[in-house]
Amino acid sequence: MDVNRVAVVLADHVSPFELGVACEVFGTDRSADGIEGWEFGVCSPAGSAVSSWSGFGLTGLRDLDFAASADLLIVPTCAPRTAPPPAELLDVLRDAAARGAWVAGFCAGVFTLGYAGLLDGRRCTVHWVYEAEFRARFPSAVVDTQALYADDGGVLTSAGTVAAVDLCLHLVRRLRGVTAATTLARRMVAAPFRAGGQAQFVQAPVPSVPDDSVVAEALEWVERRLDRPFTVAELARRSGLGERTFLRRFSAATGTTPHRWLTERRLDRAQALLEEGRLSVEDIAVACGYASAAALRHQFTRLRGTSPSSYRTAFRG
Repeated sequence: MDVNRVAVVLADHVSPFELGVACEVFGTDRSADGIEGWEFGVCSPAGSAVSSWSGFGLTGLRDLDFAASADLLIVPTCAPRTAPPPAELLDVLRDAAARGAWVAGFCAGVFTLGYAGLLDGRRCTVHWVYEAEFRARFPSAVVDTQALYADDGGVLTSAGTVAAVDLCLHLVRRLRGVTAATTLARRMVAAPFRAGGQAQFVQAPVPSVPDDSVVAEALEWVERRLDRPFTVAELARRSGLGERTFLRRFSAATGTTPHRWLTERRLDRAQALLEEGRLSVEDIAVACGYASAAALRHQFTRLRGTSPSSYRTAFRG
């Protein structure tokens, strides 16, 4: 997918944070960091003023004609979620999906995609607080409330406010590559890939987890040796911990399991090497710790949605 124009589509009472995430990722000039930008606009019906949750207003917005030709449309949370937004806004989302553009909903903005009929039969996620209400309103949606974000055929959803950052970095990885996404994450002081699911956040606030220097040292050690296999027992021994203690502290520090974290880091390395274009897929598999090119292809296709060769071709193009 070639995304050149990005439009944020607003109704009223918008979440300032979610709007800010879209502006930070897609509307800020990152050319000094070597990241190619996008033509960006924030839109509303007739370009009319929009209020925010925080009491300030937004003016100088584009009308929906800009969104009508956008390649990626983003819908942050706008209130109320209990009623459909204006019909012209739903129409521009439906038309965008019909012509092959990508459409993304942040947090309760996922309700807007549901009202537009874009989630019928599609895998999506929604904030765990809204799960029951969302399922009742949109019974044809395939809801995965464990996911921080979901990507189903160009219809993308994020679980909550901060998960919008995860979804946007996922989009940058797909559109500009893993190196660009990692560079942007560093500038935003965000995790390049935050795995795990919503279960870690349900029912009670997440307790503040201090920086775990033991786990951090283990991660750094592994990242320098992604060409070799690892076991939890080996990492636990090296950290001076029992396996169960290591797994508990690893999960608390990263929000995921060692296996998934390592798989994602291997694939990130593979993406970076594919973008550089110097090594064969077989050599990249070895450099990333896979027993064969077939093993790399299997994991890459399963988790990145395309083959290594197709990914390389896209970036050469």
